[in-house]
Amino acid sequence: MDFNTISVIGLGYIGLPTAAVIASRRKRVIGVDINRQAVETINRGEIHIVEPELDMLVHAAVKEGYLHATTQPEPADVFLVAVPTPFKQEEGKEKIPDLRYIRAASEAIAQVLKPGDLVILESTSPVGATEQMAAWLAEARPDLTFPQTHGEESDIRVAHCPERVLPGHVVRELVENDRVIGGMTAKCSNAATALYEIFVEGECITTTARTAEMAKLTENSFRDVNIAFANELSIICDKLDINVWELIRLANRHPRVKILQPGPGVGGHCIAVDPWFIVSETPEEARLIRTAREVNDSKPMWVVGKVKQAVADYLQENPEKSAKDVTIACYGITFKADIDDLRESPALAIVEQLCDWHSGTIQVIEPNIDNLPESLNEAQLTTSENAKCSDIQLMLVDHRGFKKMDKQLADQKKVLDMRGIWLV
Repeated sequence: MDFNTISVIGLGYIGLPTAAVIASRRKRVIGVDINRQAVETINRGEIHIVEPELDMLVHAAVKEGYLHATTQPEPADVFLVAVPTPFKQEEGKEKIPDLRYIRAASEAIAQVLKPGDLVILESTSPVGATEQMAAWLAEARPDLTFPQTHGEESDIRVAHCPERVLPGHVVRELVENDRVIGGMTAKCSNAATALYEIFVEGECITTTARTAEMAKLTENSFRDVNIAFANELSIICDKLDINVWELIRLANRHPRVKILQPGPGVGGHCIAVDPWFIVSETPEEARLIRTAREVNDSKPMWVVGKVKQAVADYLQENPEKSAKDVTIACYGITFKADIDDLRESPALAIVEQLCDWHSGTIQVIEPNIDNLPESLNEAQLTTSENAKCSDIQLMLVDHRGFKKMDKQLADQKKVLDMRGIWLV
């Protein structure tokens, strides 16, 4: 099956690397994004996100003419939809999936669809989202036929293939990881598989669209449940005056035990969101998944409480000082180590709450960004060297550079280590 032109809708942390990897296989790729600044940056051969190896890949693809970006969809043979799928919360209801970006993308690409085209939803989605996308496409293009009404004989093929990559390793994992491909029909699955075999070295496994959607949600919910166990364990150990890092290290010496490391919460566009997609569809059945989400969602507030107690203890030990004299250094605000992504970041949420509460200085040490978000206008972006003199040291994200810091800092200041860097 020939795919002469491939369009990627959404040029964010998944869409841009996918577009660049496909372009590196000497396929013509059209990247589409509503962010004009991002489009202009890409067309200069540069990138607007932080991801190892991506800058060289994009530069080469643009220079060689295989990749260009635009703000409006253009005709293509394949459309890969990689737009955000956040959740929304209505009063008195569960957190529910927000599919407005998928709908907007569907309505945009519908205008340039032609018989024989393939549309693949890559966005992590609740079960049924691929069918909903196909319905939006059909509504916009009644002159074409789609799998939900014409099965294998449809003009347009529709499938779902969720990404399964780790930030910081996206370029490599897009190529090496297995892909689960769920078509609305067998012909849809086969067409999508032919597309991914252009650049995927891992195995492409076909299934139904609904199973593919649920597979991604299951993977992230499994991880969320295990992280929740570690986070709950850290709270228990704090109350019992036990070093949780030592405890986990000892427990993991059991040949069939592998406890994860606790942290300040769970962030990112997948693990912090995807379990709610399952809960929203099956609220009575997803009891464990819901509880894990609640444990992880509540961890940032627990961290804020620990900081407030540390400030109170400091002031009790230094009665000549007031809260305005206390400086808090917060190490990291991204949702995980060594990236610039702030989406659903528990560290960012913690620092935001501290800015609202604390009357003194709050310093932020975040080597992966150049400017603080507007929500942290009251904070100061600084370096770890400048922050060493701060009264309260709060470790939130285990960036590589932080691990090289002098551990004697923990003996000199009030330290709250949420990543086990200083207090292991």
